[in-house]
Amino acid sequence: MKFVFLNKKWVIRFLIGLSVILLLLLLLQKYPGHLYTTKMVMGGQFSKQPIESDGSKTAGVEIDAEKYFRPSKLPVLNNRDFSMNFFNSFWKKELSGIVLPDYLLKTPDDTIINYFSILRQAANPQKGKKAGCGTLGYQGAPYPVAYNFLSSAYQKKLNYNQYLKSFENILHINLIKLKRIAEDEKHPNSMKYFVEIEAIEGSEKDIAYFAYYYGYVYVIRQGIQYKISDLQFYGENYLCAPYHGWRYMAEAVVDIKYGDWCSLVKERYPTQQDGFVKRIYFKGTDGNNYMIEFFQLTNDTDIEIAQYKQIQSGK
Repeated sequence: MKFVFLNKKWVIRFLIGLSVILLLLLLLQKYPGHLYTTKMVMGGQFSKQPIESDGSKTAGVEIDAEKYFRPSKLPVLNNRDFSMNFFNSFWKKELSGIVLPDYLLKTPDDTIINYFSILRQAANPQKGKKAGCGTLGYQGAPYPVAYNFLSSAYQKKLNYNQYLKSFENILHINLIKLKRIAEDEKHPNSMKYFVEIEAIEGSEKDIAYFAYYYGYVYVIRQGIQYKISDLQFYGENYLCAPYHGWRYMAEAVVDIKYGDWCSLVKERYPTQQDGFVKRIYFKGTDGNNYMIEFFQLTNDTDIEIAQYKQIQSGK
Protein backbone atom coordinates (compact mmCIF):
# COMPACT_ATOMS: atom_id res chain seq x y z
CA MET A 1 0.00 0.00 0.00
CA LYS A 2 1.34 3.42 -0.99
CA PHE A 3 1.10 6.33 1.51
CA VAL A 4 0.86 9.98 0.46
CA PHE A 5 2.68 12.64 2.46
CA LEU A 6 0.30 15.31 3.81
CA ASN A 7 1.48 18.89 3.90
CA LYS A 8 1.35 20.22 7.47
CA LYS A 9 -0.15 23.59 6.41
CA TRP A 10 -2.89 21.81 4.45
CA VAL A 11 -3.80 19.70 7.48
CA ILE A 12 -4.03 22.80 9.72
CA ARG A 13 -6.28 24.62 7.24
CA PHE A 14 -8.51 21.56 6.93
CA LEU A 15 -8.88 21.25 10.71
CA ILE A 16 -9.67 24.98 11.09
CA GLY A 17 -12.34 24.80 8.38
CA LEU A 18 -13.88 21.70 9.92
CA SER A 19 -13.93 23.37 13.35
CA VAL A 20 -15.75 26.44 11.97
CA ILE A 21 -18.41 24.26 10.32
CA LEU A 22 -18.94 22.24 13.52
CA LEU A 23 -19.18 25.44 15.58
CA LEU A 24 -21.84 26.91 13.25
CA LEU A 25 -23.85 23.69 13.41
CA LEU A 26 -23.67 23.77 17.20
CA LEU A 27 -24.86 27.38 17.32
CA LEU A 28 -27.75 26.64 14.97
CA GLN A 29 -28.91 23.83 17.25
CA LYS A 30 -28.46 25.75 20.49
CA TYR A 31 -29.71 29.20 19.39
CA PRO A 32 -32.10 28.71 16.44
CA GLY A 33 -34.14 31.82 17.25
CA HIS A 34 -31.10 34.09 17.52
CA LEU A 35 -29.74 33.55 14.00
CA TYR A 36 -32.45 35.30 12.04
CA THR A 37 -30.47 36.35 8.97
CA THR A 38 -32.97 38.78 7.41
CA LYS A 39 -32.52 42.42 8.41
CA MET A 40 -35.56 43.59 10.34
CA VAL A 41 -37.16 46.99 10.91
CA MET A 42 -40.30 47.79 12.93
CA GLY A 43 -41.04 44.07 13.29
CA GLY A 44 -40.92 43.30 9.58
CA GLN A 45 -38.42 42.21 6.94
CA PHE A 46 -36.50 45.18 5.56
CA SER A 47 -35.36 45.72 1.98
CA LYS A 48 -34.12 48.76 0.10
CA GLN A 49 -36.53 50.28 -2.38
CA PRO A 50 -35.92 48.40 -5.65
CA ILE A 51 -33.74 50.62 -7.83
CA GLU A 52 -33.17 49.97 -11.52
CA SER A 53 -30.94 52.68 -12.87
CA ASP A 54 -31.37 53.16 -16.60
CA GLY A 55 -29.30 56.31 -16.96
CA SER A 56 -31.62 57.72 -19.59
CA LYS A 57 -34.45 60.24 -19.39
CA THR A 58 -37.91 59.91 -20.87
CA ALA A 59 -37.98 61.66 -24.22
CA GLY A 60 -40.29 64.65 -24.44
CA VAL A 61 -41.30 64.59 -20.75
CA GLU A 62 -40.53 67.48 -18.41
CA ILE A 63 -39.60 66.11 -14.96
CA ASP A 64 -40.13 68.24 -11.85
CA ALA A 65 -37.14 66.91 -9.92
CA GLU A 66 -37.89 69.01 -6.85
CA LYS A 67 -41.03 67.01 -5.99
CA TYR A 68 -38.93 63.91 -5.33
CA PHE A 69 -37.07 65.60 -2.45
CA ARG A 70 -40.15 66.70 -0.47
CA PRO A 71 -41.73 64.96 2.55
CA SER A 72 -45.38 64.10 3.06
CA LYS A 73 -48.15 66.49 4.14
CA LEU A 74 -50.69 63.70 4.60
CA PRO A 75 -52.60 63.40 7.90
CA VAL A 76 -51.75 60.42 10.09
CA LEU A 77 -54.10 57.41 10.16
CA ASN A 78 -52.82 55.83 13.38
CA ASN A 79 -54.45 58.50 15.55
CA ARG A 80 -56.35 56.31 18.03
CA ASP A 81 -55.52 57.43 21.54
CA PHE A 82 -53.78 55.01 23.90
CA SER A 83 -52.77 56.70 27.13
CA MET A 84 -50.10 55.57 29.55
CA ASN A 85 -52.88 54.11 31.72
CA PHE A 86 -53.60 51.65 28.90
CA PHE A 87 -49.99 50.44 28.87
CA ASN A 88 -49.81 50.35 32.67
CA SER A 89 -52.48 47.63 32.67
CA PHE A 90 -49.93 45.34 30.98
CA TRP A 91 -46.93 46.49 33.02
CA LYS A 92 -44.58 43.74 34.27
CA LYS A 93 -46.71 41.00 32.73
CA GLU A 94 -45.05 38.12 30.93
CA LEU A 95 -45.52 38.23 27.14
CA SER A 96 -47.66 35.10 27.34
CA GLY A 97 -49.78 36.78 30.01
CA ILE A 98 -50.75 39.76 27.84
CA VAL A 99 -54.28 39.24 26.54
CA LEU A 100 -55.46 41.90 24.11
CA PRO A 101 -59.10 43.03 24.22
CA ASP A 102 -61.08 41.73 21.24
CA TYR A 103 -62.08 45.23 20.13
CA LEU A 104 -58.48 45.96 19.16
CA LEU A 105 -58.52 43.12 16.61
CA LYS A 106 -62.16 43.12 15.54
CA THR A 107 -61.52 43.70 11.82
CA PRO A 108 -58.34 43.68 9.68
CA ASP A 109 -58.44 47.48 9.46
CA ASP A 110 -58.86 47.76 13.24
CA THR A 111 -55.88 45.47 13.77
CA ILE A 112 -53.57 47.51 11.52
CA ILE A 113 -54.66 50.96 12.72
CA ASN A 114 -54.60 49.97 16.40
CA TYR A 115 -51.22 48.27 15.98
CA PHE A 116 -49.59 51.37 14.53
CA SER A 117 -51.48 53.66 16.95
CA ILE A 118 -49.95 51.73 19.86
CA LEU A 119 -46.51 52.03 18.27
CA ARG A 120 -46.86 55.69 17.33
CA GLN A 121 -45.23 57.07 20.48
CA ALA A 122 -42.94 54.11 21.15
CA ALA A 123 -39.21 54.84 21.04
CA ASN A 124 -36.17 52.57 21.08
CA PRO A 125 -33.13 54.91 21.01
CA GLN A 126 -29.91 53.50 19.62
CA LYS A 127 -26.61 54.17 21.37
CA GLY A 128 -24.68 56.91 19.62
CA LYS A 129 -27.73 58.29 17.82
CA LYS A 130 -29.84 61.05 19.34
CA ALA A 131 -32.69 63.37 18.40
CA GLY A 132 -31.91 66.40 20.52
CA CYS A 133 -34.39 65.38 23.23
CA GLY A 134 -34.51 63.55 26.53
CA THR A 135 -37.37 61.16 27.23
CA LEU A 136 -39.32 60.28 24.08
CA GLY A 137 -43.03 59.39 24.12
CA TYR A 138 -43.87 56.19 25.96
CA GLN A 139 -40.39 54.78 25.35
CA GLY A 140 -40.47 50.96 25.41
CA ALA A 141 -43.85 50.42 27.08
CA PRO A 142 -45.81 49.80 23.84
CA TYR A 143 -43.58 47.06 22.38
CA PRO A 144 -44.77 44.06 24.47
CA VAL A 145 -48.37 45.01 23.70
CA ALA A 146 -47.68 45.49 19.98
CA TYR A 147 -45.85 42.16 19.80
CA ASN A 148 -49.07 40.41 20.76
CA PHE A 149 -50.71 41.74 17.59
CA LEU A 150 -48.57 39.22 15.71
CA SER A 151 -50.00 35.80 14.92
CA SER A 152 -48.66 32.81 16.84
CA ALA A 153 -46.95 31.54 13.66
CA TYR A 154 -45.18 34.88 13.10
CA GLN A 155 -44.04 34.99 16.73
CA LYS A 156 -42.40 31.60 16.24
CA LYS A 157 -40.39 33.06 13.35
CA LEU A 158 -39.58 36.32 15.15
CA ASN A 159 -38.92 36.20 18.88
CA TYR A 160 -39.49 39.24 21.10
CA ASN A 161 -35.82 40.24 21.38
CA GLN A 162 -35.49 40.27 17.58
CA TYR A 163 -38.74 42.21 17.32
CA LEU A 164 -37.56 44.82 19.83
CA LYS A 165 -34.18 45.20 18.13
CA SER A 166 -35.89 45.85 14.79
CA PHE A 167 -37.18 49.14 16.26
CA GLU A 168 -33.75 50.48 17.15
CA ASN A 169 -33.51 54.21 16.35
CA ILE A 170 -37.23 54.36 15.46
CA LEU A 171 -38.45 57.20 17.69
CA HIS A 172 -41.91 57.94 16.27
CA ILE A 173 -44.19 56.26 13.71
CA ASN A 174 -46.91 57.78 11.55
CA LEU A 175 -49.09 55.61 9.33
CA ILE A 176 -49.92 57.80 6.33
CA LYS A 177 -51.28 55.35 3.74
CA LEU A 178 -53.33 52.17 4.06
CA LYS A 179 -55.18 50.24 1.38
CA ARG A 180 -56.14 46.62 0.90
CA ILE A 181 -54.83 45.01 -2.29
CA ALA A 182 -55.09 41.64 -4.02
CA GLU A 183 -54.00 38.55 -2.10
CA ASP A 184 -50.47 37.23 -2.37
CA GLU A 185 -49.72 33.71 -3.63
CA LYS A 186 -47.06 33.35 -0.93
CA HIS A 187 -49.64 34.18 1.77
CA PRO A 188 -52.79 32.44 0.46
CA ASN A 189 -54.64 32.56 3.80
CA SER A 190 -53.87 36.19 4.63
CA MET A 191 -55.35 39.51 3.56
CA LYS A 192 -52.76 41.88 2.11
CA TYR A 193 -52.57 45.62 2.79
CA PHE A 194 -50.33 48.30 1.35
CA VAL A 195 -48.97 50.77 3.92
CA GLU A 196 -46.67 53.76 3.95
CA ILE A 197 -44.88 54.78 7.14
CA GLU A 198 -43.34 58.09 8.12
CA ALA A 199 -40.78 57.54 10.89
CA ILE A 200 -38.63 59.92 12.91
CA GLU A 201 -35.14 58.59 13.54
CA GLY A 202 -32.13 59.86 15.46
CA SER A 203 -28.65 60.55 14.11
CA GLU A 204 -25.03 60.85 15.19
CA LYS A 205 -25.41 64.62 14.70
CA ASP A 206 -27.96 64.70 17.57
CA ILE A 207 -30.76 65.82 15.25
CA ALA A 208 -33.90 63.97 14.20
CA TYR A 209 -34.74 63.23 10.59
CA PHE A 210 -37.65 61.75 8.67
CA ALA A 211 -37.42 58.35 7.02
CA TYR A 212 -40.13 56.88 4.82
CA TYR A 213 -40.98 53.23 4.28
CA TYR A 214 -43.61 51.54 2.18
CA GLY A 215 -44.56 47.92 2.44
CA TYR A 216 -47.15 45.27 3.04
CA VAL A 217 -49.02 44.02 6.10
CA TYR A 218 -50.56 40.55 6.01
CA VAL A 219 -53.51 39.84 8.30
CA ILE A 220 -54.94 36.43 9.16
CA ARG A 221 -57.92 35.38 11.22
CA GLN A 222 -56.94 33.65 14.46
CA GLY A 223 -60.02 32.57 16.41
CA ILE A 224 -62.31 35.60 16.61
CA GLN A 225 -59.42 38.04 16.19
CA TYR A 226 -57.44 39.29 13.20
CA LYS A 227 -53.69 39.17 13.73
CA ILE A 228 -50.65 40.20 11.71
CA SER A 229 -49.08 37.21 9.95
CA ASP A 230 -46.22 39.05 8.22
CA LEU A 231 -44.71 42.50 7.71
CA GLN A 232 -42.48 43.65 4.84
CA PHE A 233 -40.96 47.11 4.48
CA TYR A 234 -38.91 48.90 1.82
CA GLY A 235 -36.91 52.05 2.51
CA GLU A 236 -37.81 54.94 0.20
CA ASN A 237 -35.08 56.71 -1.74
CA TYR A 238 -35.17 60.44 -2.43
CA LEU A 239 -32.26 60.76 -4.84
CA CYS A 240 -32.70 58.01 -7.44
CA ALA A 241 -35.91 59.14 -9.16
CA PRO A 242 -34.84 62.67 -10.17
CA TYR A 243 -31.52 61.43 -11.53
CA HIS A 244 -32.10 57.99 -13.01
CA GLY A 245 -34.56 57.73 -15.85
CA TRP A 246 -38.09 56.53 -16.37
CA ARG A 247 -38.70 53.60 -14.04
CA TYR A 248 -40.34 55.75 -11.35
CA MET A 249 -43.06 57.22 -13.60
CA ALA A 250 -46.19 55.12 -14.12
CA GLU A 251 -46.85 56.40 -17.64
CA ALA A 252 -43.29 55.70 -18.77
CA VAL A 253 -43.39 52.21 -17.24
CA VAL A 254 -46.50 51.36 -19.27
CA ASP A 255 -45.07 52.87 -22.47
CA ILE A 256 -41.72 51.13 -22.22
CA LYS A 257 -42.36 47.92 -20.27
CA TYR A 258 -45.69 46.99 -21.82
CA GLY A 259 -45.27 48.95 -25.06
CA ASP A 260 -41.67 48.80 -26.28
CA TRP A 261 -40.70 45.55 -24.58
CA CYS A 262 -43.91 43.51 -24.81
CA SER A 263 -45.42 45.22 -27.90
CA LEU A 264 -48.77 45.13 -26.11
CA VAL A 265 -49.80 48.82 -26.12
CA LYS A 266 -51.75 50.03 -29.12
CA GLU A 267 -53.15 53.18 -27.46
CA ARG A 268 -52.61 54.48 -23.94
CA TYR A 269 -55.43 56.55 -22.46
CA PRO A 270 -55.05 59.53 -20.06
CA THR A 271 -54.02 58.60 -16.52
CA GLN A 272 -56.75 58.48 -13.88
CA GLN A 273 -55.61 59.40 -10.38
CA ASP A 274 -57.57 59.23 -7.12
CA GLY A 275 -55.39 60.33 -4.23
CA PHE A 276 -52.27 58.18 -4.27
CA VAL A 277 -53.84 55.57 -6.57
CA LYS A 278 -52.95 55.90 -10.26
CA ARG A 279 -54.68 53.81 -12.92
CA ILE A 280 -53.48 53.65 -16.49
CA TYR A 281 -55.74 52.11 -19.15
CA PHE A 282 -54.66 51.09 -22.61
CA LYS A 283 -55.96 49.28 -25.67
CA GLY A 284 -53.85 46.21 -26.36
CA THR A 285 -52.48 45.13 -29.72
CA ASP A 286 -54.33 41.84 -29.08
CA GLY A 287 -57.68 43.67 -29.02
CA ASN A 288 -58.14 43.51 -25.24
CA ASN A 289 -58.34 46.40 -22.79
CA TYR A 290 -55.87 46.58 -19.88
CA MET A 291 -55.47 48.55 -16.66
CA ILE A 292 -52.23 48.84 -14.67
CA GLU A 293 -52.57 50.12 -11.09
CA PHE A 294 -49.84 52.08 -9.32
CA PHE A 295 -49.54 53.65 -5.86
CA GLN A 296 -47.70 56.94 -5.57
CA LEU A 297 -45.28 57.21 -2.65
CA THR A 298 -44.39 60.29 -0.63
CA ASN A 299 -41.23 60.66 -2.73
CA ASP A 300 -43.59 60.80 -5.74
CA THR A 301 -42.32 57.58 -7.29
CA ASP A 302 -44.94 55.19 -8.63
CA ILE A 303 -45.01 51.57 -7.42
CA GLU A 304 -46.71 49.03 -9.70
CA ILE A 305 -49.31 47.15 -7.66
CA ALA A 306 -51.53 45.14 -10.02
CA GLN A 307 -52.38 44.38 -13.63
CA TYR A 308 -55.92 43.82 -14.94
CA LYS A 309 -57.31 42.56 -18.23
CA GLN A 310 -60.90 43.28 -19.26
CA ILE A 311 -62.79 40.12 -20.06
CA GLN A 312 -65.18 39.84 -23.00
CA SER A 313 -68.28 40.61 -20.88
CA GLY A 314 -66.84 44.10 -20.30
CA LYS A 315 -65.86 43.66 -16.63
